[in-house]
Amino acid sequence: MQLSMGETASFQAGAAEVDITPKAGIHLAGDVGRWRPAKLALDPLFARALVLESGGKRLCLVVLDLTIVTEEYTGLIREEAALRFGLEPSAVMVHATQTHTAPSLGHFMFDESFPTPPDASWLRGGDPRYFDFAVERTLEAIRLATLRLEPVWVGAGSGVEGRLAFNRRAVMNNGKVVMPGPRWQPPLGPTYIRYLEGPVDPEVGVVCFQNASLKIIAMILHYTCHPVNVFPKPLVSADWPGAWAAAMKTAFGQDCVPLVINGCCGNINPWNPFDPNYVPDHWRMGKVLAETAEKVIETLTFEDAALLDWRVTHLNIPIRKVELELLAEAKSVLAEHPEPLWSESEPHCVEWQWMKAASVMSVHLRRQRAPELDYEIQAFRVGRTAVVGLPGELFVEGQLRIKMASPTFPTYIAHCVNAYVGYLPTREAFQRGGHEVETRYWSKLVPKALDMVVAATIELLSELFAE
Repeated sequence: MQLSMGETASFQAGAAEVDITPKAGIHLAGDVGRWRPAKLALDPLFARALVLESGGKRLCLVVLDLTIVTEEYTGLIREEAALRFGLEPSAVMVHATQTHTAPSLGHFMFDESFPTPPDASWLRGGDPRYFDFAVERTLEAIRLATLRLEPVWVGAGSGVEGRLAFNRRAVMNNGKVVMPGPRWQPPLGPTYIRYLEGPVDPEVGVVCFQNASLKIIAMILHYTCHPVNVFPKPLVSADWPGAWAAAMKTAFGQDCVPLVINGCCGNINPWNPFDPNYVPDHWRMGKVLAETAEKVIETLTFEDAALLDWRVTHLNIPIRKVELELLAEAKSVLAEHPEPLWSESEPHCVEWQWMKAASVMSVHLRRQRAPELDYEIQAFRVGRTAVVGLPGELFVEGQLRIKMASPTFPTYIAHCVNAYVGYLPTREAFQRGGHEVETRYWSKLVPKALDMVVAATIELLSELFAE
């Protein structure tokens, strides 16, 4: 029901943001085998927290302007949030926007049992000098958000923006897939690109939390696209999620906390292959998304979304068995070069053949250690709105299937939540090959993994919205 201004909402919200911009020299994740120490902060990184409370239940959404958050550090954040602020661990969702010009929170490139030299720990994806700082700053954001709880009304709605994101898997004449970059190649016989393999999700989602003074104190913003406008420059940037958040703060006040949740963008990039004059620009992308979101907000009806709940379920997803020829090749390379093989032509870069071998061996070691992966699916209910958290880089087709089958609208999905498990492509994508499906540590689950996650997520949402 819609409330008049004299009534008090039973639903409470509090939000906060804390700067987590790294110091100079911290390794930036998002590349493979390349040392990228931070040299300049193009724009700041933030840990943002939203705490919601209603009917004796309290949950927390954390959004980090980072490339990856691992299960280890999500567990630490949840544990400390429980001890310090009384939150249920399963009611804390930790989402990394996956900007490729930021550090990671934890290591994710190799299996924990794969040996790397102590002075080259960055090859594992993270920089240990950053981890404790990021965790404490994240917990500070949760603390501040908890202190700021106040009655609010909630409004949710969606718009469409189809000019910013593109399926990044381009099918060639020979039926194989390449990632084309920002423009088509000229015709080159069997390697000529014919079409993009799959869809995008143009939905721009908005959930706003308005207090008694009619101020929007926080908002959840949803879009689906890899944040790689600034990458691979050695610059610190939150990319389009940061630009979008900054634009919304300009529009609705610096005290407003915008939390951008990036959808299932495992096969979605901002590079426009149809525009020969395209130049990546995260500020432009943020501005366009803000304009769309503002139009959505103008149409919202605010209600007392008293019903607050969450659910968690776990799947055991099998780890892929490494192909025999590929495993033999990896063992041969590592036997000849047990230490990282540095590039002679490019400083601060490890040769691709060594990185490939280490990644393939990591899949083999992970499967030997534990043949299945514990995959957590998390769903929040905020009135009629669902926010789903899924680990890994899912292909957008999975997100679209979940949204269409969901028992409620809107349903917004965040990828790279709580743990990093690599890509979850469609079954059909495996037939065409490409970066996202080749057996590597960032692509180690069986081809049916996406189907398993979609089915379990729909079942979980049906339980959460049973009425």
